[in-house]
Amino acid sequence: EVQLVESGGGLVQPGGSLRLSCAASGFTFSTSGMSWVRQAPGKGLEWVASIAGASPYYTHYGESAKGRFSISRDNAKMTLSLQLNNLKTEDTAMYYCAKCFRTSCAMDPPRGQGTQVTVSS
Repeated sequence: EVQLVESGGGLVQPGGSLRLSCAASGFTFSTSGMSWVRQAPGKGLEWVASIAGASPYYTHYGESAKGRFSISRDNAKMTLSLQLNNLKTEDTAMYYCAKCFRTSCAMDPPRGQGTQVTVSS
């Protein structure tokens, strides 16, 4: 059974940073494409970033994340991370770790319970 547990969210001021983490279990993490998706209040699920499941582990970002967010993985620890920099109020959302890759993230992939990120002054 796929299990994904996110952590690291919180309240941060505009321009601040956060690092989200996701602990994975129940599947072969090292060969799985992984992603972060988010959902803002009253809006649909938005793909944020993906990292491939094979070397050289290419990364891909949605337009809102380019230049500010960085996705990474540690296969030995079975963890996925998302570094959020220069946060904006519009980044406020529930962030989910998901077992999917780019367009497959639109197919209701397995994901965790989420971690809330709130950007406010």
